Amino acid sequence: MDYLKIGSREFRSRLIVGSGKYKSLEETADATKASGAEIITVAIRRMNIGQSRTEPNILEYIDPNQYTLLPNTAGCYDAASAVRTCLLAQELLDGHNFVKLEVIGDKKTLFPDVRETIIAAEELLKRNFEVLAYTTDDPIIAKNLEVIGCAAVMPLASPIGSGLGIQNEYTIKTIVENAQVPIIIDAGLGTASDASQAMEFGCDAVLVNSAIAKSKQPILMAEAMAAATRAGRLAYLAGRMEKKYNAEPSSPNEGKID
Repeated sequence: MDYLKIGSREFRSRLIVGSGKYKSLEETADATKASGAEIITVAIRRMNIGQSRTEPNILEYIDPNQYTLLPNTAGCYDAASAVRTCLLAQELLDGHNFVKLEVIGDKKTLFPDVRETIIAAEELLKRNFEVLAYTTDDPIIAKNLEVIGCAAVMPLASPIGSGLGIQNEYTIKTIVENAQVPIIIDAGLGTASDASQAMEFGCDAVLVNSAIAKSKQPILMAEAMAAATRAGRLAYLAGRMEKKYNAEPSSPNEGKID
């Protein structure tokens, strides 16, 4: 099996899905099932996983025995609040230490504050968290996050929720080529072909939320993302043919008897 290995965990699916922006928690559950994903992210500052008794609990719709929850720190703008959010998630989830770290630096672009991200990652790693870090597409920052011990690095393809697809092919490929930990595209994918392209570049996985939740038919798009992610991975493993700038017949004439 071509397993995705992140820290101490292994997964069969290379598609990670988000839980936000759906019309209802029922739709979240249905789309997650259709995606075949094994990991689902949950924004602790925006989604109830037990901290509120008066709001619907997503764990009533997403079974933690069936899916691996990936609590994330969406909405945090400094390292301290991100660390607190992860500690809250750990307490609510009985010691769960598998987290997605994001520390936002700008409210308009939602680009990450890489300095605060590194500070938070170092603190969480001291506390034995397995950290998947959302970051810019800077190859140097990506390598720094790897070196300090992050279990995976998650560069953006384009701004969160934009659906613009991969706008930075060169830097994403550079990050992948130099990485010794999984590289997971996080943010900006808009449709199935974007997921396939990321996987063909050699990324280890993709995280998709808005592209599914905001599509006209989320269940169908979830299925499309699953198929595209797998197709892109298989194409990467197969190795594409060499590009040429002249035509070559499918049935060569060499050796043919006239």
